[in-house]
Amino acid sequence: MTLLLGNSLNWKTLKLMGKPLFFVFVCFIFFSCNNIDSNADKKDDSVKAAMMPVIESMQKQLEQYPDSAGLRLQYAFMLDSVKMYKEALAQMNSLVKSDSANYGLLFAQGQIAEDARDTLLALKSYGGAARLYESPDVLLALANLYAEMKNDRAILFCSRVKMLGLGREYDAHAAFITGIYYARLHKGDEAVKYFDECIANSYTYIEAYIEKGLVYFDAKQYQKALDVFQFASTINNLYADAYYYQGRCYEMLNKKDSAILRLKQSLQLDPLLDEAREHLKTLGAK
Repeated sequence: MTLLLGNSLNWKTLKLMGKPLFFVFVCFIFFSCNNIDSNADKKDDSVKAAMMPVIESMQKQLEQYPDSAGLRLQYAFMLDSVKMYKEALAQMNSLVKSDSANYGLLFAQGQIAEDARDTLLALKSYGGAARLYESPDVLLALANLYAEMKNDRAILFCSRVKMLGLGREYDAHAAFITGIYYARLHKGDEAVKYFDECIANSYTYIEAYIEKGLVYFDAKQYQKALDVFQFASTINNLYADAYYYQGRCYEMLNKKDSAILRLKQSLQLDPLLDEAREHLKTLGAK
């Protein structure tokens, strides 16, 4: 679950910002209209079916203008949005092959490769983009991947971003990813320190609260975790994960009624949160 609106950007939002305005506009219209539809309409196959007319229209435009790099890039991101990753990467590979010194194309290829869970290609693409231009966005993209891999290069790239002196927003992103690196290494104290640093730079950085709470949860400090998740829900009272993890804490604290209440609340906010539904079944809730 990624925040796309709010006073501050989170790291995942940067990925959307790098995509063409046409793609962002079409997706905004589509998802806004579908907010009133049934829950089933939000499933991946329904999303794909709803987007197919747009995709087919772009295919026809590409047949008419096969040399339009901008149109092909929009088409690739559209395919990416409906999880047609193989097709999207085929488009990006063609674009990069014809213009291998284009930072924007390499960065976009990395984004789609990351969505496709092709970590090696994502690293290669982001790395190529960084050699052309060490933008803070590509440095953070590399740092994020390395953090999940428990690779200390994450620290190096986050440090480079901080050295650029771009302000608290980017400092928050760098601190958050550094926290992720330590969290994945199960170094809880270090992770919490950097999540707190992230929050100090961006008070509404909801993912930092969630990850901080998870550090305590994984350490079986359920009350401390609950306190963090409860506070997170005051920062953003529409963020389903904050309530889901409250429910999990209550479950571990053997407070069944409270657990059921919060898990149901998380499902009201995100009907696709299957984990909450499974835990409700475990608790015997209807």
